[in-house]
Amino acid sequence: MYMDIETFEKEYKVQFNDKQLLKQSFTHSSYVNEHQYKHLQDNERLEFLGDAVLELAVSKHIFHKYKTMSEGEMTQLRSALVCEPSLAKIAKDIHFGNYITLGKGEEQTGGRFRPSILADVFEAFLGALYLDQGFNHVIKFLEKHMFSRIKDGAYSHTMDYKSELQEIVQQYLGSMATYDIIAESGPAHNRQFVAQVSVRHLLTATGKGRSKKEAEQQAAKRALDQIIIKDGQLSINRLNS
Repeated sequence: MYMDIETFEKEYKVQFNDKQLLKQSFTHSSYVNEHQYKHLQDNERLEFLGDAVLELAVSKHIFHKYKTMSEGEMTQLRSALVCEPSLAKIAKDIHFGNYITLGKGEEQTGGRFRPSILADVFEAFLGALYLDQGFNHVIKFLEKHMFSRIKDGAYSHTMDYKSELQEIVQQYLGSMATYDIIAESGPAHNRQFVAQVSVRHLLTATGKGRSKKEAEQQAAKRALDQIIIKDGQLSINRLNS
């Protein structure tokens, strides 16, 4: 099955100038090997380019979005975002597997949904998008399909929101964030905790989790969502609470 360009462009709201470039990004080497008479190109070179484009885009996003993160923390988050399991999950969730062009053997052994192939296709597509549309279009695509997942907490296990919040309130308010567990519910094997974080009388937020630590991290995240730093000044947007 060769990919349906028109359907793809409608689904993802992109319009490629070079349709062949888009096709190539979804063409696996197994298909090229089985159809050598067609003189096709697989997606491996585009994957190489897309890997570099992705790392730059993610680095730029983290650098500007998380202003108090240390180099080590930024590296940790970037690694979580660009690793194979992460890219494969995104590609699977947005149904990239439906458009991959595979050889018969690879198709029969489940290659369409193999994590390594999905991750490679995701990177190859970004490489093609960069060549055809430019870096800003890559950023827009990632904002919709990857960066939004950071905000939704998909990578919260890699981020220490409590430390980030403490750094900010210490720097701008000279204060400490304090945490309290204000509610518990559920059976012993499936407890739910609610934590509240407070910064003097200026800021409060709550968060839920299956452990006290997770609840506190989520409370800190909700508090960070309320904080706006502009021109070296901190303000609280309670609409985000």
